[in-house]
Amino acid sequence: MEIIDLRSDTVTRPSLEMREAMAAAEVGDDVYGEDPTVNKLQERVAGILGKEAALFVPSGVMANQIAIKLQTQPGDEVIVETDSHIFNYETAGAAFLSNVQLHTVKGNRGILQADSIAHAIRSSVYYNPKTPLVCLENTHNKAGGTIYPIEVMKSIYTMARKRNIALHLDGARLWNAAVATGITPKEYAKYCNTISVCFSKGLGAPIGSALAGTRENIEKARTYRKMFGGGMRQAGIIAAGALFALEHNIERLKDDHLKAKIWADQLKGIPGMHIDESTVQTNIVVMDISERSENMGDILAKAKAKGVLLSEMTSSLLRVVFHLNVSLDQVQQAAGIVKSIFKNDKRSMYGKQ
Repeated sequence: MEIIDLRSDTVTRPSLEMREAMAAAEVGDDVYGEDPTVNKLQERVAGILGKEAALFVPSGVMANQIAIKLQTQPGDEVIVETDSHIFNYETAGAAFLSNVQLHTVKGNRGILQADSIAHAIRSSVYYNPKTPLVCLENTHNKAGGTIYPIEVMKSIYTMARKRNIALHLDGARLWNAAVATGITPKEYAKYCNTISVCFSKGLGAPIGSALAGTRENIEKARTYRKMFGGGMRQAGIIAAGALFALEHNIERLKDDHLKAKIWADQLKGIPGMHIDESTVQTNIVVMDISERSENMGDILAKAKAKGVLLSEMTSSLLRVVFHLNVSLDQVQQAAGIVKSIFKNDKRSMYGKQ
């Protein structure tokens, strides 16, 4: 049976051409800074983002956690959006690795405004924690791949600078935002002090992210990367996959955005299931089934039995993510399967009773 995996764009597999580039990569010892392919990737990323330097790391979580470590002291407080990846999916890393607490602020579809962040910054009275850092996420995963408006980012960055607060951007899917809006990654990166980007999601590389910022910060980041267990040796093999992805797989992200639009159009109108089409801006679609009677586990199991893998975001929210290993035909096929699952459950045709 054919499996159509819509759980995440992290399930992408390197193409034959990417594998060939990886096999042919020139390598050295990256802990010594001697891997030419890693160095080329880091220079390329720094150039794309308009930053002084960049550091290749194994994962986006490591990139984000190093950024927090760089820009905080133990006992500080970091402002993040309530549904952010840093708060929800990084295993309390900020508390464990940097000894800081996270102050969550609820955004609108994942988007914070400068005034709401300013309101969350504590006064300087001695018993309050200091706020040295704000973290944003673009695109916003839990909100359904929503894009941070560039003017909002600019206003937040301007406010933060005036208050001597740094801004980190979790840009794991920044490539999607850039392709969808036509705004370059460099333009987005202007409005943050540090920025992380990922190669192993929509770009299809098997592993890796990068952290970019000032040369001084990236030199410190190299130390923290080693401390966190991310020092790699002949890492050029995987860096070559990331370089291939940057050269060949960015513009094609628009195809994944089209797939998401098609899915939302195919699934809308099912009784008791809601898709906020205004959030379908990139490659993620969130489906709210809170008004239906089916158990989330049952829906996932039925879809899996028919060859479609979906992911559970909460007990009432299903997420589907489109990527390079799913064709347009498979999108149509999977949408038909999911529609049939919902329509065949007669108990739920009119929502919960």
